[in-house]
Amino acid sequence: MLHLRLITPADATDDAVRLLETTVGTTHLVVLPGAARDPAGDVVLCDVAREAGDELLARLRDLGIDETGSIAVENIDLSLSRHADRAEADAPGEGADAVLWDQLTEATHEESTLSVTYVAFMLIATMIAACGVVLDNAILIVGAMAVGPDFGPVAGLSTALVRRAPRLALRALVALLVGFAVSMVVAVGFSFFMDAVGLFSRAQLEADRPNTSFIFNPDWFSFVVAVLAGVAGTLSLTSAKSGALVGVAISVTTVPAAANAAVAFSYTEYRQAWGSTEQLLLNLLGIVVAGTLTLLVQKWSWSRTRP
Repeated sequence: MLHLRLITPADATDDAVRLLETTVGTTHLVVLPGAARDPAGDVVLCDVAREAGDELLARLRDLGIDETGSIAVENIDLSLSRHADRAEADAPGEGADAVLWDQLTEATHEESTLSVTYVAFMLIATMIAACGVVLDNAILIVGAMAVGPDFGPVAGLSTALVRRAPRLALRALVALLVGFAVSMVVAVGFSFFMDAVGLFSRAQLEADRPNTSFIFNPDWFSFVVAVLAGVAGTLSLTSAKSGALVGVAISVTTVPAAANAAVAFSYTEYRQAWGSTEQLLLNLLGIVVAGTLTLLVQKWSWSRTRP
């Protein structure tokens, strides 16, 4: 279930309430006349089944509530109510299959913003991965994958392509490109520093690395895994099952590939640098393609469940 809190101008409250009363899947309707101060107006509260939420939000926006007042949506973790159970039963489809497009756009917009925090996580993840590739330590590689925030912009790009939102696409693309570019440049400097203090060496990079050699040797399995991870990551975002994102993060070889390319470049090992770059691009392509196709399939399949 979702909880909606609306602030509506007095002259729009009746239309909003009428819409809520006639929408299948809504319940627990509360109207507080004149309760809002900024912006001034009435406060309208209700609960709605997730599967009815996207259509209801679209119709509320058609009424201009988002322009003249406010629309806030929260997930309800627990609702002990027969009315809520009836509302969910009446709404067509399953809540886990429903996509709240406004919520998805807002979430990916935030994750796709080029911020100091985003860049900091990228830098930390890449330096951890740099240590992992030099030491041939799979645990460090997995840790770097989990820390890296790069799935956010990739998901934002897929969402923007499906929603035909060029501004969101540009924001995601800038965050992705700048994030990787800055982290790789810093990783080169980090590699020089670690070499100077005797912690990195060319011999370590050129040695047999059974645990991490796959990073600079991309193949079709790299693309297949990236596609599967893209599908899983997109489903976790649209179904609010965010726990799956951790598994997605440690399934793709984006941050480790960027780190290996940077370290190899610092030692003029251009074969490894190019192979790692191919791995990075292959993974990004697979995730974007899979995420976009997953959203398109969800959009199409959900439209067929509507009456």
